Amino acid sequence: MTVRLPEPLVAEIDAESRERKVTRSDVVRERLQIPRRRSRPGSLAAIADLVGSVAGLPPDLSARRKRYLRSTGYGQKRHR
Repeated sequence: MTVRLPEPLVAEIDAESRERKVTRSDVVRERLQIPRRRSRPGSLAAIADLVGSVAGLPPDLSARRKRYLRSTGYGQKRHR
């Protein structure tokens, strides 16, 4: 199998393999076997500082969204 990696990652793997005196393949195998929490764009970790920063919303909108939306008039026909 051939895999192309970004240069900074290759340099990091090379440094680790030299430091530990193991092959690059061993380092890559070990890294692939370790389950890691990966932060994806849009994940909670990316917006953690914003959680709770909007005033005026109910504390648990996820559980009571229909009640909240009804109270704001969302989805009701407007008078013309």
